[in-house]
Amino acid sequence: MKGILDRFEDTNKAVILMEETKEEVVIPAELLPEGSSENTYFNMEKINDEYQIVSIDEATTQKEAEKSSDLMAKLRAKNKGSKFKKK
Repeated sequence: MKGILDRFEDTNKAVILMEETKEEVVIPAELLPEGSSENTYFNMEKINDEYQIVSIDEATTQKEAEKSSDLMAKLRAKNKGSKFKKK
């Protein structure tokens, strides 16, 4: 099961969105694997009704970062500047 680190709240809580179940999981930030940051994908498993991080999914994290970067590049290429004149 995959989860993505969506955001940090109150400086010590991490919010992970579970893709398959559409759930939001809040865990203490200190339980995150080293190197975790927003938009990091995790391999997760559910044990005793609680989600636990098994590992960072490096391949998915990299793939999604590249996809995002490509979309931003396309948007920048389309931008023809402001319609307002500068004074």
